[in-house]
Amino acid sequence: MAEWLIEDGIGETRALLIDREQVLAARVFWPGELRAGQALRGKLVTKLKGTRRGVALLDGGAEALVDHLPPNVTEGQVLDLVVTRAPLAERGRLKRAQARVAGAESSATHNNFPEGRTVRRFPAGLWEEVWHAASAASLDFPGGEVLVSVTPAMTVIDIDGVGSPREVALAAVPAIARALAWFAIGGNIGIDFPTLADKSDRRAVDEALEAALAGWPHERTAMNGFGFVQLVARLEGPSLLHRFAAARLGAAGRVALRRAELAADDGAGRTLLLTVHPALKAKLKEPWLAELALRTGREVRIDTDPGLAIEAAHAQLSAA
Repeated sequence: MAEWLIEDGIGETRALLIDREQVLAARVFWPGELRAGQALRGKLVTKLKGTRRGVALLDGGAEALVDHLPPNVTEGQVLDLVVTRAPLAERGRLKRAQARVAGAESSATHNNFPEGRTVRRFPAGLWEEVWHAASAASLDFPGGEVLVSVTPAMTVIDIDGVGSPREVALAAVPAIARALAWFAIGGNIGIDFPTLADKSDRRAVDEALEAALAGWPHERTAMNGFGFVQLVARLEGPSLLHRFAAARLGAAGRVALRRAELAADDGAGRTLLLTVHPALKAKLKEPWLAELALRTGREVRIDTDPGLAIEAAHAQLSAA
């Protein structure tokens, strides 16, 4: 039976849905972020004329777009709100959070971070597989790979492979379904399959995609003559790809701390030495390092090596 496992890391909480040591889905939450389903209060600072929408200033100082405003609500009024989509960082801008007024029709809040069993560490290699796939924004399939790109308008999935267009398209479908679940992708999604001239080939890919995405709530167009399929799914927060696109150093810093914490479990030594790229050192916050020392019971020392890749932090124990 599939089960969500939760790992409380330093600077982030991670979750994997695992069935027989296979990852079915993944989620990440960074402390302090707004989450879909979160209840909070906000002051309506702008009510957009001719619509039921407005902008609210939330208690924490952030702004949210509020939809489905009751007709009698006025600017300056303090509202009880429910977040429907967390803020999204994009190149050069931050998309505000979205919210609705809490009421009889929207009072049932939910939490888009799954509930599960908290573990000290995930089974070996599983989180690393997801993290590296998200970092590279690609997943392999027999004979090719799917490449995933985040744009302001949509997430685009491209297929590259060897073989006939039909063979490549059909082989890519399981990897596409895996990418959607592993990276927690939502919103507008475009899939650029190889061009299939034969309608029966396009129908076969549509049917394979329908079967692979069964149980995943979405709407989907049929493949057009150029091999393009569009999906629309609920978007409640940043995908793993959004995090790498907008905060790669932050994501790499958190995984460096995870490696250091795991290294402390696997050996003896008084000092925990974490070696990172110089650009990463500034992202390792003092409270995080203090927590790392507390969790491991060791002195923590940070060294830098400009020859390391951003994602290639190294941790080891030392007697010094």
